[in-house]
Amino acid sequence: MQNPSTDPRMPAGRGAPRYAVARPPSNKLFLGMFYSIIPKETVAFHEDYKPGTIVVRHRERRLYYVLGNGQAIRYAIAVGREGAAWSGTSVVSNKREWPDWRPTPSILARQPDLPRHVEGGPNNPLGARALYLGQTLYRIHGTNEPWMIGEEASSGCIRMTNEDVIDLYNRTRLGATVVVQQ
Repeated sequence: MQNPSTDPRMPAGRGAPRYAVARPPSNKLFLGMFYSIIPKETVAFHEDYKPGTIVVRHRERRLYYVLGNGQAIRYAIAVGREGAAWSGTSVVSNKREWPDWRPTPSILARQPDLPRHVEGGPNNPLGARALYLGQTLYRIHGTNEPWMIGEEASSGCIRMTNEDVIDLYNRTRLGATVVVQQ
């Protein structure tokens, strides 16, 4: 197992921009370029949602893609930190591959030194795919910080590993219902 502080594939910690891939905290297991993350799995799901619905459970830090017939695919996620989390129902209004990122005014108020625009790619905070929720600033998206999965880490968006968000992106249609539960 490589030590993340000496792994040449990781960017240098000193002076590295905050929006680039950073080092994982020492309490997260690092295995090469992959992190110890809970894999997606098909699980029993007996709630009354139509197939194709996405159900986010903030407290569980899990997202369910409803398959129907009493089943769903369960993914591990990162959720909004205290004060930034939200709940409600929305729809997938747009989908993007390797989307560009522009920090919101509230993010810039907390971190004014961030760039105003980051092109899509591996160093982009939105990761490999993004599902846009209605007319809000919220998204379900990938991340360039996979060790944050399972944490309250975002400004309200739902983060997934890039592998998982690609899988969800490929399954989800525009107009799909998204239910976010606290």
